Amino acid sequence: MATGKPSVLILAQLRRLHVYCAMLIAPSLIFFAATGGLQLFSLHEAHGDYTPAPIVEKLASLHKDQEFALGHHQKPPPADAKAPAEKKPPEKEEALKPARLALKAIWAAMALAVIATTALGVWMGLVYNKEKKLLIGLLAAGVVVPVVLTLLG
Repeated sequence: MATGKPSVLILAQLRRLHVYCAMLIAPSLIFFAATGGLQLFSLHEAHGDYTPAPIVEKLASLHKDQEFALGHHQKPPPADAKAPAEKKPPEKEEALKPARLALKAIWAAMALAVIATTALGVWMGLVYNKEKKLLIGLLAAGVVVPVVLTLLG
C-alpha cells in the first residue's frame, strides 16, 4: 500500500545527486561569496587614498563582469567630471549610515557563513562517501572549467 512517502532508494539517489551537484558548484559558491563580501565594503574600488590590490580588482571584475581585468575601478573620476546629481539631505544620509553599515555587516557575516558551510559540506561529502575519486573529480571540474573559460574569454 502506498503511503505517499518516497522510497529509500529514491531518497538515496536524490542524496547522491545532491552531493555530485554540490561538489561541482562549491568552488564557484565560495568564490562568489568571498568576492561579494569584498565588494560590500567597496574594497575593489579606489576611493580617497585607498587603491585596491590588483588581484582584488581583478577578482571583483570577474565576479561582476565575467572578465579577469584591471581598469574598471582603479581610479575614481575627477570630482569636476561628475554630473551634478541630486543628493539626499545630509540628515537623511547620516540617519541611514548606521543601518546601512549594520546591513553590510550582516551580509558580510552571511558571506563568511556561506564559505564556512560550503567548505564543511565539501569536507563531509568527501569523508562520508565511498566515491572519493569521482567527488574529487567533480570538485576539480568546478575549479578548472570556470578558470579555463575565464582564460579563453
